[in-house]
Amino acid sequence: MLNVHLIAHTHDDVGWLKTVDQYYYGSETRIQKAGVQYIIDSVVEALLKDPEKRFIYVESAFFFKWWKEQKPKVQEAVKMLVDQGRLEFISGAWSMNDEATTHYQSVIDQFAWGLKLLNDTFGECGRPRVGWQIDPFGHSREMASMFAQMGFDGMFFGRLDYQDKDERLMTKNAEMIWHGSANLGETADLFSGALYNNYQAPDGFCFDILCSDTPIIDGKHSPDNNVKERVDAFFEFVNKMATGYRTPNLLITMGEDFHYQNADMWYKNLDKLIMYANERQANGSNINLLYSTPSCYLKSLHDAGIVWPTKSDDFFPYASDPHAYWTGYFTSRPTLKRYERDGNHFLQVCKQLSALAPTTSAEFDAHLSFMRETMGIMQHHDAITGTEKQKVALDYAKRLSVGFDACSTNIKSVLNQLSDGPVEAKATRPRAAFEFEFKTCSLLNISSCEISEKTDKFTLTLYNPLAHSTSEYVRVPVSDYNYVVTDNNGATVITQVVPVPTEVIDIFHRESSAKYELVFLASNLPPVGYRSYFIEKSENRNNFAKPQAQPKKRSSLTVIGNEHIELTFDTNGFLTEVTADGLNRLISQEFLYYEGAVGNNAEFLNRSSGAYIFRPNEDKIVPVATQVTIEVYKGDLVEEVHQKFNDWISQVVRVYHKSNYAEFEWLVGPIPIDDEIGKEVITRFKSDIESNGIFYTDSNGREMLKRKLNHRDTWDVKIAEAVAGNYYPITTKIALEDETARMAILVDRAQGGSSLQDGALELMVHRRLLKDDAFGVGEALNETEYGDGLVARGKHHLFVGLSKQREGVSLKALERLVQLETLLPSWKLFSNAEPLSVDEWRNSFTNIYNGISVVLPKTLHLLTLEPWHDNQLLVRFEHIMEKGEDAYYAKAVQLNIKDVLSAFEIEDVRETTLDGNAWLDETQRMQFVAESTAESYDSYATFSKSGKSVHLLSADKPLLEVKYSEEGIPAGSLGAESNRIKRDLDDNQVNGIDIEQLSEKEISKYVIEINPMEIRTFIVFLATN
Repeated sequence: MLNVHLIAHTHDDVGWLKTVDQYYYGSETRIQKAGVQYIIDSVVEALLKDPEKRFIYVESAFFFKWWKEQKPKVQEAVKMLVDQGRLEFISGAWSMNDEATTHYQSVIDQFAWGLKLLNDTFGECGRPRVGWQIDPFGHSREMASMFAQMGFDGMFFGRLDYQDKDERLMTKNAEMIWHGSANLGETADLFSGALYNNYQAPDGFCFDILCSDTPIIDGKHSPDNNVKERVDAFFEFVNKMATGYRTPNLLITMGEDFHYQNADMWYKNLDKLIMYANERQANGSNINLLYSTPSCYLKSLHDAGIVWPTKSDDFFPYASDPHAYWTGYFTSRPTLKRYERDGNHFLQVCKQLSALAPTTSAEFDAHLSFMRETMGIMQHHDAITGTEKQKVALDYAKRLSVGFDACSTNIKSVLNQLSDGPVEAKATRPRAAFEFEFKTCSLLNISSCEISEKTDKFTLTLYNPLAHSTSEYVRVPVSDYNYVVTDNNGATVITQVVPVPTEVIDIFHRESSAKYELVFLASNLPPVGYRSYFIEKSENRNNFAKPQAQPKKRSSLTVIGNEHIELTFDTNGFLTEVTADGLNRLISQEFLYYEGAVGNNAEFLNRSSGAYIFRPNEDKIVPVATQVTIEVYKGDLVEEVHQKFNDWISQVVRVYHKSNYAEFEWLVGPIPIDDEIGKEVITRFKSDIESNGIFYTDSNGREMLKRKLNHRDTWDVKIAEAVAGNYYPITTKIALEDETARMAILVDRAQGGSSLQDGALELMVHRRLLKDDAFGVGEALNETEYGDGLVARGKHHLFVGLSKQREGVSLKALERLVQLETLLPSWKLFSNAEPLSVDEWRNSFTNIYNGISVVLPKTLHLLTLEPWHDNQLLVRFEHIMEKGEDAYYAKAVQLNIKDVLSAFEIEDVRETTLDGNAWLDETQRMQFVAESTAESYDSYATFSKSGKSVHLLSADKPLLEVKYSEEGIPAGSLGAESNRIKRDLDDNQVNGIDIEQLSEKEISKYVIEINPMEIRTFIVFLATN
């Protein structure tokens, strides 16, 4: 019997064409007829009428907005539906997150919060066991690993490369065991399945109020009776689909974007379809239709008892046709991407300080929860991706701004309590009647901060969210160059003043009097703690030298650097050489742009570059300058080259005195469009490293994946777009190397990148386009502010050195450490200190604080420290190294939780799954058996001769009905018919690398061991007051 699992579902974007609230309440119907509150109302009512029906729901952001509005009677009814499995939550995160541009810390957070509310509300029956990533535009290996570590049994997804999909269906490899980690072994394996029809209903079977398909008409004497015709058509679809899957079980999605606003329309027709289809079994039909859920379907696959193919790479990049590579969104809306990264940083600070608070007020939880939920919304696959309408992007930014304000009140309260000091200290020192502001300056990236510019005395509090002490160079915007910095011990700190670049001062909307940046080294910032500095304008200007540029050199090279790394610039102002680790390598850097393709989108070849799609016009690339104007500033702390490439691109290249890397702070925009040409701006680093087409990119900020130009691991790819088809998402790092040298670049937000030439790395930093790409958003990616094009500023950190046999710490390990310290540097909080003298400040306040008792080694990251339930903390420890990255650092590390968190009175600790909502020792996942490596790749292959052409399933959003591209592509040009390759997997690929086991001796439950790339999650129970 062929069991067809019908999945009644809706896909509810947490913002896209409309804002989150507009989607929930159903307003702005002229944009899109979509109201989530009506969907849930209607579905619940329909389920309560009939115990046979099922429904799944995914987006916790919408569900809990609805839940809070319901009366107790409705809530009890919904609990009954959940207990009986008729309403099932799938995935359960706050939103259906993107997988290319998100950072793993934010993904884990938004899953933890959504699953916590489901667990608190519905208990074990509300806990999802299946992931449902049906709309993200490509899929990361790290996402599979995270699902596995959260205890999920499997995951289903909708979008994959059109060639890959064809290959998998032809060889019955659409469902597989995905090896999610090269470090964690089977614990990161996840059963994963590609859906046959994206996530919509079969063609002609969309029974929603938004669709126009014919209902099933079963009036016995009706001239329009179409039962036989409809069932025949459905069986034809089922039989065709069955040729692509291995078991006599099929999953068919019955629903699309914002469906079931009138659930009865769907269910009435599904009831008829099931009834009339199953009646045919009496006449020999072997097809059985049933209401089901993804978890029921997954169990049927598990119970089939067969072996499954495996996968060890990822599903990037995603192409929906030969000229539509969804690689533009890796960079789209670069300032929103950076704001989201700032939001994650601030959320970690807010969570830690809320946990450390001596006392909390009633609104603490609400403020923290709002920021958690806002960041959950930001992970949505039409939020951080930059694929939403402009007004929706502004709504996301506004929400995040409110979240910053909410958490700022928590932070100000806690820091004032901690600064006030312990009771015993107050008795021995005078107490100035003073409350610190602890303000965040959100425009530090353009050297603007009202407090530091307009007050002669202020404090700067640096909160370090990492579990090891750090030292970092701090830059403070100031209006003059005569300032004295005093640390908490009363020592005067060495400073240097550098001018704010002219191009930054001239940003048309910058309202700042700061002409300089005050630079100093903040040393030994306490782990999970703070150190404050008193900064005062000196009345004696004679003691200070106004910063002056070095004399311009017209015939000789310019060199900046330190004992670790040295950069040389030629007479045209371009970087030309880097010296590090005793190596002297030819390395250049420049800015260029691709011209965005423009077309009517009516056929594949006429696809425009847009918010989703990166498609350069004829792969043409244009340098922005042949001569660069430079100014050079050198001092005891930092050496800088200020470069001006043209009127809209400039950059500061700097090397700090103790750094192992160079910092490139770029400023791009407004991108000119007077020539009516859209532009996609890149920075490109070219070296003499012999990389042979191989480079490495990170997966959501965690493990590195090997990439090869014009190559996919699982099929012999044909790439019609040579540039876009080789672009990959870069969340934190891109690198290349040969036997001698290595070059790596760290980014400060998600960007698209590649290595299109040997030894070269490029990163797209900004894009401004004049044509929509026709994938649903309905407007060009033409971001403006104050009537002109958007200006973006960001940083790249360049590492160069020996790839092997490096003395001391490996370059890869250094990159990991800097990656963490640039993701989560100290958070800077400013306070006006005009009423205080430096002595009053020192003697009246606690200006240094350490929140943990044991400093963790730099390879261990306190990924999470936050209040959870009453008298509970959620704590995660993470090993940031991969195996083999360093001979010393990439080893297992032990720690004692009680010692680390001795600031808290701990009664007990218990380990959980990654999300923090299920006990690890009680979690059992379904086990699936992988094919033996000796089995032929073709073992399940079934080939049939195709017609003259193939029509691809349309990838347009929103999915309201089934659409196929009118244009066909020639038969034989898809993966399975012409691109098939044999592969021999070695055992390491299949089984991963064995994890080093704990020693057999009995160890305390508080003493834990953490292996490379491992994250361990715990609930810490605190003593009740």
